[in-house]
Amino acid sequence: MPKTQPTAVILTALAVEYDAVRDHLADTEELVHDDGTRVEQGRLGNTPWRVAIAELGVGAVNCAALTTQIVGWLRPQVLLFVGVAGGLKDDIAIGDVVVGTKVYAVHGGKHTPQGFHARPEVWNGAHRLVQTARTVLREMKDDVRGHCKPIACGDVVLADDKSAFAEFIRRNYNDACAIEMEGSGAAHAAHLNGQEALVIRGISDRANPDKHQADASGSQRWAANQAAAVAVAILRKQQPHGDSSDPNEGPSRGHTTEVTYGGDHIDFRGSTFHGNVAGKAAGPRPDSGRR
Repeated sequence: MPKTQPTAVILTALAVEYDAVRDHLADTEELVHDDGTRVEQGRLGNTPWRVAIAELGVGAVNCAALTTQIVGWLRPQVLLFVGVAGGLKDDIAIGDVVVGTKVYAVHGGKHTPQGFHARPEVWNGAHRLVQTARTVLREMKDDVRGHCKPIACGDVVLADDKSAFAEFIRRNYNDACAIEMEGSGAAHAAHLNGQEALVIRGISDRANPDKHQADASGSQRWAANQAAAVAVAILRKQQPHGDSSDPNEGPSRGHTTEVTYGGDHIDFRGSTFHGNVAGKAAGPRPDSGRR
């Protein structure tokens, strides 16, 4: 176990998303930043993680600012954004979970007399976390239908799949399987802070005019619960940095390489030193008579 208990931060935008994550934590306590931002921190049972959760509200700009603040405050090893999204593909169903291999910020571009030219920004999901997510989704396939796919992030709620904006997404971000409003803010803040991050979204609607009916049917809670279950499963499998308690995690430990030295040397491997270290030859040097 690491000497200091590692922290994971899970960010959400909506109360339903926050509640879905909180249900997995025990012994929670509220922490308040000097500027007023509040998180709730608790234990994730049978893991080394302590998990802090926050409800940030909607929008990528707001998310980026608060993510930067929280990362600087809590110094987590892992940052997850967990919530709901609209589905963009016919084979992505309500209740499915999309883990973002990439997150696109879709509103960048240039208007010209020839039309709009997209200038996309994109952030990749942390390789270590994406790999863990792929394993988790295989293990959860009887309970969760999951996809490791790109996610689009915009500044508007998409509730019309025939709109010009929907066509813009299909034309310029054709591999995106879900659309939401905060992921790019979290991903950008994580990138600037050198933070491993991943966006996890449960599909609550089809980003079409039936969105309000889907929401009224309880799809948001179902999708949020599915996304939270995947996020928690990722943390349960993901070993913190510096924790070698899992023999299957990290580079192979069954292979060692013998190091051969020429001449006098001091071998520091596996040693701890306090103060100065001096080396002394064990016998006369072969060239001791030479000048």
